[in-house]
Amino acid sequence: MVKTFLTIALCSLTVINLAGCNMMHPTDPYAVAASNQIQEVGNSQVTAFKAAGSRTAISRTATSRTATSGTEVSRTEASSFYANKNRQITLKEAIGTAMKNNPKVAAARHEIKAAEARRVQAFAEVLPRIDANGGYIHDMDNQRLIQPHYNGEPGVFGDDIFSANIVLSQAIFTGGRITNEIKAAKLLRQAAGHQLARTRNELIFNISSVFYEILAQRQVIESIKFSRKTLNEHLKQINNLIAQKKAARVDRLRTEVRIADVVQQLTSARNILSIENRVLANLMGVSGEKKTFTPKGKLSLESEPGGNVNMMIKKAFQQRKDYMAARAVLNAEAKKLDAARAGHWPSISLQGAYGERWAQNPSEHPRGTDDSEDTGQIGILVNLPVFEGGKIDAKIHEERARLATLQDQLRTLELNIRLDVETARLNMDNAKKRINTTEKAIAQAKETLRIEKIKYNNGKGSITDVLDAQAAMLDSQTNYYRALADHNIALAQMNFATGEVE
Repeated sequence: MVKTFLTIALCSLTVINLAGCNMMHPTDPYAVAASNQIQEVGNSQVTAFKAAGSRTAISRTATSRTATSGTEVSRTEASSFYANKNRQITLKEAIGTAMKNNPKVAAARHEIKAAEARRVQAFAEVLPRIDANGGYIHDMDNQRLIQPHYNGEPGVFGDDIFSANIVLSQAIFTGGRITNEIKAAKLLRQAAGHQLARTRNELIFNISSVFYEILAQRQVIESIKFSRKTLNEHLKQINNLIAQKKAARVDRLRTEVRIADVVQQLTSARNILSIENRVLANLMGVSGEKKTFTPKGKLSLESEPGGNVNMMIKKAFQQRKDYMAARAVLNAEAKKLDAARAGHWPSISLQGAYGERWAQNPSEHPRGTDDSEDTGQIGILVNLPVFEGGKIDAKIHEERARLATLQDQLRTLELNIRLDVETARLNMDNAKKRINTTEKAIAQAKETLRIEKIKYNNGKGSITDVLDAQAAMLDSQTNYYRALADHNIALAQMNFATGEVE
């Protein structure tokens, strides 16, 4: 009795352990990420970027760029990238590197593979299913090996029965459930493709924005350096005038204070440039710890796309990949709702099986019988849901609510598309007006500074007027380069809003 109890207990523990066991080598969710070099711009860097005086356009897109940033660079790719230190790269090269290395793009590619796998799974429901199964049953009482074929047929009996079968199942009618699930899976596969394209477009826009910001910031730094040089030369003139007793010492102090302020501006501008370089590196999917490249190019006034706002909005609805993806997801949800409604319909399937049964050490083995027999059957099964606790209706309500949610989300996206196009149009117009204004302001500021210097050297002007004129010229130059960058960014923003970026 004790031995039997111990045997049952041991078998029970074994079954429990086997039932709950996992794979011998479970998947490591961080294995892929560990082989890549991952660098992200932290929130502290973005905050510092804004605090250092970053412009409205950068502040507006810093969050989206940070979310897109990251890397998926293999060690081989990283080595080849860093092999040429401080090399110059064009905007096209930066975008090409980002398309290969940015993890958000890679994630979108993986989502396409997952959607394709789900489509294959849905289509597999149409195909016949073949399974092989086997088992062993020990009965307390002897059991007949197979059912008799006629009354009085002798048979084999035993308490240990083994079986092995090949089972075929084929769905014949499901009320449209399988068909709609296949259609939904195809639509979701299309949506994943559109989403990948939109992710690539977003990355192109973000890289273009940062690239133009870097080009503008470099020009701002050159303007500040020129201003510092001009002030230092003016300081020498003041010292000469002081030596000749033609100027007061306070003029030198005021100039030195102004030089210190310009030096502080230069330090801040260089810090902003360093952060922008790291943001660009992150978007490209490479490490931003060391400066390994220099953006190459010059800011210029590019031509604007033709057409009015309404034409641009119409084009956006035709070309925007996220809009196409949203419509595909909405259509897929409608198919899912139809599949859920099919749950109330009966399902019909064809099932067949062929196998072998045999008895181990049978207790009865009449002459002319075998201790193993083959078995086979085929039939049609009809399943009609009578009571399932409201599960089917709950699923239908869930899909209807999800469909209504997606309809509202599509409506929201349509409103956002209109806003994106209108905002980009206004930004282009604003930047162009600022460029025209600041071009004139630069010329006026240079002439004003020249006149104030002459007046001061002749003893007819004050040092305050000279310093104010110099500050005005620096502001005009800074505003011009920033307006030029904003115009290029606005053009990229319009392309992104209308779906032109590819």
